[in-house]
Amino acid sequence: MFFQKANEYFMNSSDKIRYFFEEDAVGSDGSLLKNKHTALNKIGHALHWFSPEYKKFTFSKEIQDVARDIVGFKKPVVVQSMIIFKPPNIGAKVEPHQDLTYLYTNPPKLTGFWLALEDATLENGCMWFVPGSHKDGIKARYRRTPDKDSLKMAYDGAQPSPNEDEWVSAPVPKGSLVLIDGAVVHKSEKNLSDKSRQIYTFHVAESENTKWDELNWLQPTAELSFPELFR
Repeated sequence: MFFQKANEYFMNSSDKIRYFFEEDAVGSDGSLLKNKHTALNKIGHALHWFSPEYKKFTFSKEIQDVARDIVGFKKPVVVQSMIIFKPPNIGAKVEPHQDLTYLYTNPPKLTGFWLALEDATLENGCMWFVPGSHKDGIKARYRRTPDKDSLKMAYDGAQPSPNEDEWVSAPVPKGSLVLIDGAVVHKSEKNLSDKSRQIYTFHVAESENTKWDELNWLQPTAELSFPELFR
């Protein structure tokens, strides 16, 4: 029952601002093992619409210019947003993955906008990328199973597992904006330092001649359809 409630809380968060704890911060009975202020993994997934400050940034002219002139979007929509805290000592490792595995469009056209709210270093869990991996196709899909109304999710295919020598670290200072192609393989290591690595990130998908997959975990709702970036 605890798992089911937790799963529903996540799956129905596309049009809400909800809070998610680090795995190492929660006991088997659901009680917090850490101070609540340092136990959060992330807040998601509609900050871009319901938080005035993050909405202002997400739909700013500067972001619109990047989306249009650098990424090449024609009719982009914002599909989700998150603050990821990566708290000291317990900030979880993020395994190698491609964002299009979880947020698939046909044809594939998705970009993550990743803003460093603090310095991201090798010590506190900066991003790592496999250069050129965006050209190799999507290795796995994470879909609703057996149909679009299900809350059960399953992987179709194996997640990428690059060799260690393929990875390149990407430490960046506070205030840096990193663009993440939806097909590029990336990861981050666990934060074992005494400093957090907070970031704000949102994903933008093309909507012109592009279809959002109805089996993605994240779906538009009557409360919040995916808003157009070029408003």
